[in-house]
Amino acid sequence: MAEPIIESIENYALSKKDKPKVLFSKVGIVGGGATGQSITLMIASRGIEVVFLELSQQMIDQAISEMSDALEEKINHWGMTGSEKKLIMSRITGTLKYSDFAECDLVLESILSKQRERSKDIRKAIFQEIEAHVSEHAIIATNSSTVVITELAAGLKHKKRCVSLHFSTTSPGARIVEVVTGLYSTPETCESVRKFTQLVNKIPIHVEESPGLVSVRLGVALIGEACALLMEGVSTIEDIDFVMKNGLGLPLGPFEMADKIGLDRVERWMDNLYNEFGDRKYKPSPILKKLVRAQRLGRKTLQGFYKYDQNGHKLKDQPFDGKHC
Repeated sequence: MAEPIIESIENYALSKKDKPKVLFSKVGIVGGGATGQSITLMIASRGIEVVFLELSQQMIDQAISEMSDALEEKINHWGMTGSEKKLIMSRITGTLKYSDFAECDLVLESILSKQRERSKDIRKAIFQEIEAHVSEHAIIATNSSTVVITELAAGLKHKKRCVSLHFSTTSPGARIVEVVTGLYSTPETCESVRKFTQLVNKIPIHVEESPGLVSVRLGVALIGEACALLMEGVSTIEDIDFVMKNGLGLPLGPFEMADKIGLDRVERWMDNLYNEFGDRKYKPSPILKKLVRAQRLGRKTLQGFYKYDQNGHKLKDQPFDGKHC
């Protein structure tokens, strides 16, 4: 009597190797600061696993705590449930090692660097570290708006998968992503990026390579002109903001917008653009510089052009008058 043929049921199933891979099932973020946290939460809320890299365990713990607090604030305003918060946080992991990006389909650099030239060197080194630990098909991107992606990609082996993805985190509910494909970027990379932006419920806006892109160049020019109006005594901070919100329908006035972005960051953007284009409209206003020197950086220090409480709500105290800090 012939022996029965016994085969494992696993032979008729897809092996782990053969299972179709979900595009963008895991994303890496380099940098757990305010912008990195905002992007991490946005991606994790769309059901995608996110691993973010920081320089120390203390910085990882702080970022996790701040992201948890941000979601708790939403719960307090009936914007989400406790269960939804748990699901989002369960998809977020902090790491100290680039090797933990090995399975990522996209890794986005989102660091904070205060010096323009040093910023380029740091970002180039980060791109090289990322490339050493991800597959050749993984997309490598930067969230920087003032550093040109072609320059960052130039030193890599697989240049064709590099793009710039600038997420707008200033305006509440902003859905746009400025997408810049560099000199080496392929149509396949562009299509993959388009699919990713759809997955995270954003609208991709193609922008040609240029420091500042659209949002930063227009944003800092508006803030600079508002500072000029204040210095000339044309109007007050509150009235300038009121005109822009109620006259032109902006969600935030230029001074409110500057406080939310961070005055040190606005100054850095303006310095970068002034160095690039040499146009005086990008030169930081003396008013802006005065506040930065006084460490009145906006919401994050609880005072900038306005004063704020611990939850970032504007206080009724008199705003900065352009002269006295």
